[in-house]
Amino acid sequence: MASILEPSKSSFFPAMTKIVGTLGPKSRSVEVISGCLKAGMSVARFDFSLGDADYHQETLENLKASIKTTKKLCAVMLDTAGPELQVVNKSEQPISLKADATVTLTPDEGQEASSDVFPINFGGLSKAVKKGDTIFIGQYLFTGSETTSVWLEVDEVKGDDVVCVVKNSATLTGSLFTLHASQIHIDLPTLSDKDKEVISTWGAQNKIDFLSLSFTRHAEDVREAREFLSKLGDLGQTQIFAKIESVEGLTHFDEILQEADGIILSRGNLGIDLPPEKVFLFQKAAVHKCNMAGKPAVVTRVVGSMTDNLRPTRAEATDVANAVLDGTDAILLGAGTLRGLYPIETISTVGRICAEAEKVFNQDLYFKKTVKFVWEPMTHLESIASSAVRAAIKVKASVIICFTSSGRAARLIAKYRPTMPVLSVVIPRLKTNQLKWSFTGAFEARQSLIVRGLFPMLADPRHPAESTNASNESVLKVALDHGKASGVVKSHDRVVICQKVGDASVVKIIELED
Repeated sequence: MASILEPSKSSFFPAMTKIVGTLGPKSRSVEVISGCLKAGMSVARFDFSLGDADYHQETLENLKASIKTTKKLCAVMLDTAGPELQVVNKSEQPISLKADATVTLTPDEGQEASSDVFPINFGGLSKAVKKGDTIFIGQYLFTGSETTSVWLEVDEVKGDDVVCVVKNSATLTGSLFTLHASQIHIDLPTLSDKDKEVISTWGAQNKIDFLSLSFTRHAEDVREAREFLSKLGDLGQTQIFAKIESVEGLTHFDEILQEADGIILSRGNLGIDLPPEKVFLFQKAAVHKCNMAGKPAVVTRVVGSMTDNLRPTRAEATDVANAVLDGTDAILLGAGTLRGLYPIETISTVGRICAEAEKVFNQDLYFKKTVKFVWEPMTHLESIASSAVRAAIKVKASVIICFTSSGRAARLIAKYRPTMPVLSVVIPRLKTNQLKWSFTGAFEARQSLIVRGLFPMLADPRHPAESTNASNESVLKVALDHGKASGVVKSHDRVVICQKVGDASVVKIIELED
């Protein structure tokens, strides 16, 4: 109990858990983005449900400028709009609804939105719903704040129109309201034509690191997205994170996890599709499955109250800590950074909560569970990775340095959740398309920015990691110098190194001299 009152020590890496920040109206100036990077944001999310390509391009240019000045690496995530149903409010006048009144949802977009009629952008709703079904409508995905979102119960279906009873009084503001039909299959493609256009233009031009695939419902959705990306040059390297936000995605979770590079647990929409008491169960089970598969798990919808306040509620602070204890790799901030009043403070607060939770994370139990789950015979790489973590914990190493070209070895080390940071030194590989030579490595380095405990640096391509000659030491020296400069290692510390020498993978322990 006394230790709780001790002030927290600050370190170079604020937390092992990563923070994904959504950039938008309140967080797109160079000044604010620089503050976000310094506070601990390592992935910037661009949400294409709002704003057009030019708007996001301007934000991205500011992000690049901020990366240069702060010298903090940051990856880029493009979030698709997906099959999002919307109520179109052309006049943008606020619409007030009273409990027990009725409202008609119609696919006739020519009609004016009012408290009696909601024009929607989807013609198939009347075929998908039946009497008694629940529909949620609100700005920013039904936040749970009952005054800005409304829930409706389907009363009857009249041709293409759906007549609903209003269950709570609310005022809706803005030009578009998101509509979510609870536990109902919506017959729309996961990657809409608009999404494809954005990816092939904005995404390809900016070589995005991650694609967040909204409303992933089947493994086939991920396969189709991958097929689409593979035809867009560099985007063949882009990682696909499946966003699970409906009961359909939950039902096919195991097969989606096999196909995707990572999972985003979208608790906003899931909280509508699932009864509130079931959300935590899904979070714990899904994060555990991601951990065992060695794929990043990202949790959304935390600290919503920080959109307007400088401090989170007690429940929110505990929720972030519990996500870390569950084994989450990254926390995704939406409204808090997008339109919140305190984007920088939100990131630093979440980072501090994560850092405290990591101190009490039961690594020993986690390690045993993971080793047991992988079972024998382990693959060559997995046994090396788990041995490196075990050795680092036994000798109380201050850091693990892993040389990798694809990033896989480093991700496997991170899978065992070592208590110390893992410096992943990405060795660029030379490749050619017969016309020109290019180095790969930047993608791999940035993509580790979403994995818990992994901190990347790009090595100089002139020093190969796999050769047995003396130049190998120089890559190590650069990595150690970086560690010293950042305060992660100091003299007499022990460091565990994982590297390839010739065809063999080696784990070695070194003790630093003065």
